[in-house]
Amino acid sequence: MHVKSDSDVTSLAPSSPSWSPKRPVYYVQSPSRDSHDGDKSTSMQATPVYNSPMESPSHPSIGRQSRTSSSSRFSGIFRSSSGRKVRGKRMNEKGWPECTVIQEEGPYDDLNEDNGLTRRCQLALAFLAFVLMFTTFCLIIWGASRPYKADVVVKSLLMDDFYPGEGLDSTGVPTKLVTANCSLKINVHNPASTFGIHVTSSPINLKYLDIVIATGQLEKYYQPRKSHRTRSLILKGDRVPLYGAGASMPLSNTGGSVPLTLEFDLITRANVVGKLVRVKHQTHVLCKLLVDSSKSKAIKLSNTACTYG
Repeated sequence: MHVKSDSDVTSLAPSSPSWSPKRPVYYVQSPSRDSHDGDKSTSMQATPVYNSPMESPSHPSIGRQSRTSSSSRFSGIFRSSSGRKVRGKRMNEKGWPECTVIQEEGPYDDLNEDNGLTRRCQLALAFLAFVLMFTTFCLIIWGASRPYKADVVVKSLLMDDFYPGEGLDSTGVPTKLVTANCSLKINVHNPASTFGIHVTSSPINLKYLDIVIATGQLEKYYQPRKSHRTRSLILKGDRVPLYGAGASMPLSNTGGSVPLTLEFDLITRANVVGKLVRVKHQTHVLCKLLVDSSKSKAIKLSNTACTYG
């Protein structure tokens, strides 16, 4: 009968299953990586039971057990959502199942359907901004040009013909008639230093009381910046009926001083920025004068004889 020594007992102890305590099996729960659509299903993977310290992963000898565990965990990627392994897959040279590569269809610019609308909006906003800025610029130019109003001065009035008469009007009514023919000189000054002006006038009326006995009009002309112009025009009236006012008119064939009124509007217009920005002014002229039909000299009008507004 062979007696076992202590060394034999020690060497046999690790291999005997009766000396190893039974360890409980535990599981590690990790999120499933099989589905990409936000599925919350999980997969259960069993961690192998280590019956001895030699088989533990903390032992320095990482051998077949660690590689087997890694490959078994990695293979979980290729499981279906139901937990079964995908069958019928071709294996590549590394032993992994081949996966179908999903190629991109191209740029995603076509998916942004509002790109064209955005560009149109940007163009519209840019156009509106340009219009607003240009309008503001034109308003500034218009406001800066407003103070430059043309100055007008009535220089003289020369009566060539001025005599009364008796006769009938166009309807056959007998009345006193008057004929007037005179020359008027006016001076226009453009004070603007950046633009010229177009000058014209309303009908220029020479009146006795409220009856127009002679009339004329200034022809339209262009006057440069910072300039003076003197214009002469003719006022005519032929056999104008006076009706009731003729009785009080101190005019005879031998002469007489008659109070008359000269009235008109001088109109100036300036194109500052083409036809987009225009500056228009109107000056009302009213002059009181006393005309003697027996004198042929020109009547010079003083500053107090006329009002300009």
